[in-house]
Amino acid sequence: MSHPSIEKIHAAIPHRPPMLLVDEIVSQSENEIVCKKSFSGDEYFFQGHYPEQPIVPGVILCESTVQAGAVLLSQLTAGTDGVPVLTRMSDVKFKKIIKPGDTIEMTVKLDEVVSNAYYLTGIAKCDGKVAARLGFTCSIANPQS
Repeated sequence: MSHPSIEKIHAAIPHRPPMLLVDEIVSQSENEIVCKKSFSGDEYFFQGHYPEQPIVPGVILCESTVQAGAVLLSQLTAGTDGVPVLTRMSDVKFKKIIKPGDTIEMTVKLDEVVSNAYYLTGIAKCDGKVAARLGFTCSIANPQS
């Protein structure tokens, strides 16, 4: 049985496995979202990162957080063909190694909107400790055109 959150996530963003990196929406308001992602150890990237000591690549932590932001922004694109696309990341910091079996909680805040640019900040935590922190910018684009 699928979690009702997954249906909301599927409706909000076009990502699908193996690149869907948000499992659950914990809470959502107009300007903030909290989501979770659990890493089982079966994910494709653990095969090579690293076979004897698997850890979640930093770029995957960023992508999980950005996808949570895309779910937040999807309320602005409802009824259109547009999807949030990442245009910039800044001030990316990695603070904690995430391993198979870990669950991260991503909190993303919409800080500012300027024209078609959405400025957000995201923090991914594991067991209450910051694993990754980043600022990022998205715009709304139609991938079909």
